Amino acid sequence: MTTTYAALLRGINVSGRRKVPMASLREVLTGLGHGAVRTHLQSGNAVFTAESDDEQALAVDLERAIEERFGFAVDTLVRSGAYLRAVADACPFPADKLEGKQLHVTFFSGPVGPERVASLDPAVYLPEEFRLGDRALYLYAPDGLGRSKLSAALSRPALFKGLVATSRNWNTVAQLVELTHD
Repeated sequence: MTTTYAALLRGINVSGRRKVPMASLREVLTGLGHGAVRTHLQSGNAVFTAESDDEQALAVDLERAIEERFGFAVDTLVRSGAYLRAVADACPFPADKLEGKQLHVTFFSGPVGPERVASLDPAVYLPEEFRLGDRALYLYAPDGLGRSKLSAALSRPALFKGLVATSRNWNTVAQLVELTHD
């Protein structure tokens, strides 16, 4: 059975560093045997189909191919369209009433339990808020990510040590849900 996936690449094409042109990324994915390859934005979002149901193996294969092609490692998460839809449906914030820049999802390579964020006092960051989901963290930042004190606190490496994490604003999440809809 063919499944549609999104590949979420971490930290590429930022300030002219770690450049991965989207046309080249499409070539890499096609070279791996994937079908219906498309990219979204320049920040490392690709959609493709594959016969595999192993997201981790797909991510590892893509990471290896990117390193071979570009000469540097890029952490990559691969998530099915069904998973992305479930993340969108489970959003604890009123996404339809917020601007895309106010709501973000950080995707993780594994589960994130409440013990990881127990050291944060949510009251200190109000009106900003976060909630944990299935391998995801939802962040409401009313003034945007660039001004978010909570985002900075959540970005401390010790909190999510051992996990790959990459964030997308809600507009991108919604677009990826649409692009991966079977």
